[in-house]
Amino acid sequence: MDALIIAAGFGSRLRDISDSKPMTPVAGIPLLELGVRQAKAAGANRVVVVTGHEADRLEAALPALAQRAGIAVDAARVSDWSKPNGWSVIAGADVIDGDYLLMMSDHIFSAPILTGLAQQGGADRGVTLAVDRRIDDPLIDPDDATWVERDERGFIRAIGKTIASYDAVDCGAFLCTPELAAAIRAAIAGGKAGSLSEGMQLLADSGRAATWEIGGAWWLDVDDPRAHALAEAQAPHELAEVYAAALI
Repeated sequence: MDALIIAAGFGSRLRDISDSKPMTPVAGIPLLELGVRQAKAAGANRVVVVTGHEADRLEAALPALAQRAGIAVDAARVSDWSKPNGWSVIAGADVIDGDYLLMMSDHIFSAPILTGLAQQGGADRGVTLAVDRRIDDPLIDPDDATWVERDERGFIRAIGKTIASYDAVDCGAFLCTPELAAAIRAAIAGGKAGSLSEGMQLLADSGRAATWEIGGAWWLDVDDPRAHALAEAQAPHELAEVYAAALI
């Protein structure tokens, strides 16, 4: 199984800390490297990194990162990194055969999340999204979160940053089939801007977007200085195996 990590954006909210969000260190290890190592630990045998903003610089760093982490890491460049993140999903999915783990470069997860998510495939779904029911958790930034409303089966009814009713939050980790990229393309063809959530909503409308609850597992969206400070304090403990492997 491959993993796909989206690392194409500008990362404006972390610019005071680092001029490259994917290469922003958390307790000494770049966010992107943490993601690659977490994907490997979850069973991925290759990671595709979608680049965009400062693509040359990021792509130049990938061979050394791959050697340190002990896993193949390939780049897929999105043609216009200023477009919504669904365009990055399409760019990465175009070089992947079959199912894959999808992650954002600024999200980090304790081991049970990706390991558990990787086991959630099924013929009844085109995508499975890891969700957290702790919608009032202080680690979550309510102004930036993507919210999820689920039906009685635990499948997605609605997803987005501004939906009126919700019972979970999107953790930023997905187990995807080729249906997801196809749904994003269909959303674009229908006049949408091309966000990941728009493709997810199309799959939800057809009953093909499942969720998987993470329980009490730890995760964090490292999107601003506050979250970065939390990551610096908590990640070495919560991701102890990843840090131990990186320091060998």
